[in-house]
Amino acid sequence: MAKKGEVQISGIGKILSKELIPFTRQLASMLNAGMSVLVSLSTLEEQCEHPGFKQVLKSIRESVESGSPVSDGLRKFPKVFDDMYVNMVAAGEKSGQFAGVLKRLAAMLDSSARLIRKVKSAMTYPTVILAMALLIASGLITFVVPVFAEMFSGFGQALPAPTQILLDLSGLVRTRWYMFIIVIGGAIFTFKKWVATPIGEYKFDQFKLKLPVFGSLLQKVGVSRFCRLFAQMLTSGVPILDSMDIVGKSLGNKVMEEAILSARASVEQGNLLSVALEGKACLPILMIRMIAAGEKSGRVDEMLESVASTYDDEVESTLAALTSLMEPFLMVFLGVIIGGIVVAMFLPIFKLGTVVG
Repeated sequence: MAKKGEVQISGIGKILSKELIPFTRQLASMLNAGMSVLVSLSTLEEQCEHPGFKQVLKSIRESVESGSPVSDGLRKFPKVFDDMYVNMVAAGEKSGQFAGVLKRLAAMLDSSARLIRKVKSAMTYPTVILAMALLIASGLITFVVPVFAEMFSGFGQALPAPTQILLDLSGLVRTRWYMFIIVIGGAIFTFKKWVATPIGEYKFDQFKLKLPVFGSLLQKVGVSRFCRLFAQMLTSGVPILDSMDIVGKSLGNKVMEEAILSARASVEQGNLLSVALEGKACLPILMIRMIAAGEKSGRVDEMLESVASTYDDEVESTLAALTSLMEPFLMVFLGVIIGGIVVAMFLPIFKLGTVVG
């Protein structure tokens, strides 16, 4: 159900960063060139090819024509413009640095999207290999193993244990395939329901951070995102407490969100940000030390940007190393699965001489 003031547009959920990033960058460029906000929005609306986003721009333009600030028009579309985006725009409007804020927003969104693409690209290869292993194994068990089963039926002697297990599994898959669908579907449904609960979401995010290699990677991605978003919001003039509240909820991990919101409460009581972040297991000491140095020099935003860049580099290095390590591992995994099935099928043939004797 839509909240009060929200505008519902069909297909709005399909508006991704590929629409938002160019819009933000082009609007910043037009404003820097001396064009008015209204003319800039009208021009972008005319040029927009995405029907859903075109309606969004039309609504924002009409809101500006009625005398409202741009941020009020953005608030009507929370599925497109999140709290961070809207608050940074509002701060830019108040400070008179609207174009500068939009430029920083575009750079930040582009950096986040690039990092996400790198992570997805690194995960594509192992996903494809695992899917191929599952597909090939399913095909062998369903169509090839039954042919060997008929061949072995006249041996008159007990089959080796691996072969017998594989034949039993093949028979189960062919005659009770619906049971596998029910069990797997039920497990997925139950898991999704559990993760949708507050405790389930928190426990699952906690589990992800404890995973070997991947947990460290997720932590680095989260820290990089926090530092970059927080730095941009502070630079744009958004109050520190509002920034922490918005950024904490934008991290996509409940454990890290709880740590940031807990630190926010400490800052609200008058403590320094670095002091408030101390003792949070999900936050690295390097980040806290650099924030402390930034507080002493009065350049917290610059230190946060530096930390974000550092962790971006570490994420890239980790992804490159992970990809290199996973290639031989996946090849071995694929060989064990497919080779194991083939060997199990040929074990009785290796003993054929004993059977005939």
